[in-house]
Amino acid sequence: MTRLIIWRHGNTDWNAANRVQGQTDVPLNELGRDQARDAAPLLASLRPDAIVSSDLSRAAETAAALAALTGLPVRTDARLRERHFGQWQGLHLTEVAERFPVEYARWRAGDPAPGADLEPLHDLGQRVAAALQEAADAAPGGTVVIATHGGGSRQGVGHLLGWDAGVLRSIGSLANCHWTELRHDDVRGWQLRAHNVGLITVPAVVDAV
Repeated sequence: MTRLIIWRHGNTDWNAANRVQGQTDVPLNELGRDQARDAAPLLASLRPDAIVSSDLSRAAETAAALAALTGLPVRTDARLRERHFGQWQGLHLTEVAERFPVEYARWRAGDPAPGADLEPLHDLGQRVAAALQEAADAAPGGTVVIATHGGGSRQGVGHLLGWDAGVLRSIGSLANCHWTELRHDDVRGWQLRAHNVGLITVPAVVDAV
């Protein structure tokens, strides 16, 4: 049985400020680095065989905390990046609501392609799922930790599981430095085994930030 541990990055200053990150390369803040260091021993106890990360620094820094304990190299994959948020990247959510009221309302309502150059959710899910599947295929029967992002991880997991948009909207976002566990066998395929696991259960912030 192959296991994927899909790990959201630690906190950033833009997370704390409710500023839309998307694919902007924002580093971890001190809290985020502490979160990664605290979570790393738990993940190391799962005996991962490989670590793969988004190439954005907040995910790569998170993965590095686990690599420091396990001695495993970190392979980066740009397909694991967060959703591209188009014209919203760098704005506070309050600014988004003021400048793009129609598109913001569509986004809040779950429109998969609300406009303002946001990456469609189908495209996001497809690219992240492809990276997850490739990582799993490279370690058959093993455990792979994937350091990635909140919105991207949810869509990628949903794509692998074959869930529709309505089901995905009912699944809570990953909190910073929490993870989802998937397992795969030849009989049942991909199965969700755990979601939003971490040291402390805390409310998740909005995917975009």
